[in-house]
Amino acid sequence: MSNTVLGKSLSKLYELYCENGGRVTTDSRTVRAEAERREGVGPVFFALKGEQFDGNDYAVQAVADGAVAAVVHDKLPKGVKADSEEAARYIVVKDTLAALQELAAHHREVLGLPVLALTGSNGKTTTKELITRVLRTKYRVACTRGNLNNHIGVPLTLLSITDEDDVAVVEMGANHQGEIAALCAIARPDMGLITNVGRAHLEGFGGPEGVRLGKGELYDYLAQHGGTAFYAADDGVLSSMVAERFGATATGVAVAYRAESLGVSAAAETPNDRLCLRTDRGTVETGMTGRYNWANVAAALAVGDYFGVDTEAAVKAIAAYHPDNNRSQVAVSIRGTGNVLYMDAYNANPSSMSAALDNFLELPMTPDEESGKVVILGDMRELGDYAGQEHEVVITRLLHTQQTNTDALLTCYLVGSEFGKAWEAVQAKMEEEGDTAASHSCIKTFPDAQSLLEALQNGAISIRQAQVLIKGSRGMALETLYSAL
Repeated sequence: MSNTVLGKSLSKLYELYCENGGRVTTDSRTVRAEAERREGVGPVFFALKGEQFDGNDYAVQAVADGAVAAVVHDKLPKGVKADSEEAARYIVVKDTLAALQELAAHHREVLGLPVLALTGSNGKTTTKELITRVLRTKYRVACTRGNLNNHIGVPLTLLSITDEDDVAVVEMGANHQGEIAALCAIARPDMGLITNVGRAHLEGFGGPEGVRLGKGELYDYLAQHGGTAFYAADDGVLSSMVAERFGATATGVAVAYRAESLGVSAAAETPNDRLCLRTDRGTVETGMTGRYNWANVAAALAVGDYFGVDTEAAVKAIAAYHPDNNRSQVAVSIRGTGNVLYMDAYNANPSSMSAALDNFLELPMTPDEESGKVVILGDMRELGDYAGQEHEVVITRLLHTQQTNTDALLTCYLVGSEFGKAWEAVQAKMEEEGDTAASHSCIKTFPDAQSLLEALQNGAISIRQAQVLIKGSRGMALETLYSAL
């Protein structure tokens, strides 16, 4: 694809990018502050176009705020004359997103450093953070910032890499088939890792098999281009996916890993559910909650070992990592409610919901817990036709737990329309079967997080001295309940 317009070729754009210190942005609001930090010279602004916005509308202001240039689509912004001196600050292309992606792919090719890509249904960002910290004990590492892992975020990540970096770790997200393949065409990874294949984005992928195919596009690329694929040896799904692709005709290399082979295993958790690692030097407590994070740790240790990182140094780096942004966090209320909160409300799908519940329901009770265990679950998004049955599965499991373990004192607050509809469906089935067990009263539903927050604030609901799991899709805004709990 070519974006050559007005004599501005890709090489010219890349030259401008390099001369400007390798700085680009798609957010015009950041230009002024960036320019002020760099003596009045701002980044290259890419005027992306979406369904609800057109970056061309902000290009003139971006240039006025100090952008060294603005890449715009189709034509110069209104009011800018083609023969004017001002026009030299604009680069017109057919498609600004394609130009951004092409620039990123070119930069990646010029640098030539090793690129490790990772994707998966759950644990991508945590695994990316762990791998980065492990590799940084020995190398300079560039990595995806936050979760900028889509068709815009991956190019921005690549363009943030400098010639001082030794390796790049690039997270790739997708909710439709073909997206990982497109990201691989831009990032051209030498190595790749799939954390797992679960029941996430079922609507976009077209069902569980669609998820398998979509995530497997990373292995497809590596097998076709002589790359190296990492996979957990005890994961039957990943093992079969690797076997399908890395047969006699594939040029890539498959690396099966087991963290135990490096002398590290998951130890018993602390009372607050901190994941602990056992080594021949003793037990190390990490900043992560949940045994399900062990798979993410194992992946980071395997990549570190491949790159020659000392295992002891890797374990220390992992132990020093403390998740944020409502991912696998533990908060203990010393004053006030006395609750212990397990916050995992950044994202949710059937696989991660099941893992979180597995972990939470296995936690031991303590004698001073008045409210026992409380789960606050928000809707799981992007499930399409699978939404009803998947939410019903969660509710059925909660009811079964309460019926079979009366000592658990389990109370469930379900937030969102999907859980609301699913609870009505489950109740209707129970009525047909003549099931009137008192344990059904353990479930209460709310249309949104604000409704539950108001009930907590006005005293209609009191949660004190309890273990509380908060899990739901980001759009449910469950983090707003934090202060009241």
